[in-house]
Amino acid sequence: MSSAAFSVLFAAFVIITLAVRFWLGARHMRHVMKHSNAVPSQFAEKVPLSAHQKAAAYTIAKTRLGLLMLVVNTAVLIGFTLLGGLQWLSVAILNLAGPGMTYQIGLLIAFAAISGIIDLPFDYYKQFVLEEKFGFNKMTPGLFFADRIKGLLLGAGIGLPLIWVILTLMEKSGGLWWLYAWIVWSGFQLLMLVLYPTVIAPLFNKFTPLDDDSLRARIERLMQRVGFASKGLFVMDGSKRSAHGNAYFSGFGSAKRIVFFDTLLSRLAPQEIEAVLAHELGHFKLKHIVKRIAVMFAVSLGFLALLGYLKTQTWFYTGLGVEPMLGAGNDAMALILFMLALPVFTFLLSPLTSISSRKHEFEADAFAAKHSNAQDLVSALVKLYEDNASTLTPDPLHSAFYDSHPPATARINKLLAT
Repeated sequence: MSSAAFSVLFAAFVIITLAVRFWLGARHMRHVMKHSNAVPSQFAEKVPLSAHQKAAAYTIAKTRLGLLMLVVNTAVLIGFTLLGGLQWLSVAILNLAGPGMTYQIGLLIAFAAISGIIDLPFDYYKQFVLEEKFGFNKMTPGLFFADRIKGLLLGAGIGLPLIWVILTLMEKSGGLWWLYAWIVWSGFQLLMLVLYPTVIAPLFNKFTPLDDDSLRARIERLMQRVGFASKGLFVMDGSKRSAHGNAYFSGFGSAKRIVFFDTLLSRLAPQEIEAVLAHELGHFKLKHIVKRIAVMFAVSLGFLALLGYLKTQTWFYTGLGVEPMLGAGNDAMALILFMLALPVFTFLLSPLTSISSRKHEFEADAFAAKHSNAQDLVSALVKLYEDNASTLTPDPLHSAFYDSHPPATARINKLLAT
């Protein structure tokens, strides 16, 4: 392929993706607004009209912000690639550091820093304007920036050594570097599953053992019924940052632990908490987690093999506005260009991943209905939809592209039919 042809192809996909995402966003906002004056019949006795309209307004506000971010991010993407931004950045860092590993890591750091700076105002606005407006923000500016600093330090401490290993493999391990890099990356992902619950998550939130003896006994009976062993039941201080609530289990192997947001415990009745947890345990018992990890590893292997081919092709670089240095440490640039181009070419495949995820959610709901009470799960879901201002009337096509969970109406109808 010629570089000109690849440039045209890339630009065409950028335009198509941008147009489709705007079309989906506009559809979603119109659909939500159209149905905002009446609560769906399944929820009419449980969700007040005021809460339904709040969810509609919140959904529309988030969608509008997302479309604004999309415009900015698309402009940045074009600036980095077709307009030569990465080429300029590469030359500037090369002049400072000279060729070699320092240049490559410096290029990745500079790219990440510029991207983070561009995203920061949107993140701040979302937290302190949008979330604040709808009553969800509990975070202070100090905590907001403290989280960012912790994230940067953690990313540097964990990410830089990993990047160094990957770049070294790309440079020195021959044509099968992508296979060795995949093995390293897969091992790293598994290690993070073990370390995240006990080492990383506590850096950002406080986890305390569940001290409600009655609820603990109820949950332990549920775990015994389904055959789930956990390292502990913990409450996370989610209210420090947000009024949104959730429950999850994390970890891998013997490091598994169950975590409840304190906001969830304050809102749901014990039997509803049991039903929500039964749903989450369903994902584990039905091996959804293992299946997702396996798919992630398989897809990542395919993408790394593709990158192994593309990084040797001059047109891949020049078509994206970069003059390659194929014989002098070009691997960091190949990684950056691949990360920028991949979402452009794969966005239209998004519904395929949603199909699998939604199937798993229905299966986990059925598992919860079998091992707890379907009505309790319905009641809990209604409260969570209301408390989190999740729209009950999403546009079906928008939902197919963006939502990993089925629409509320579909989930409730299926549960009520059990």
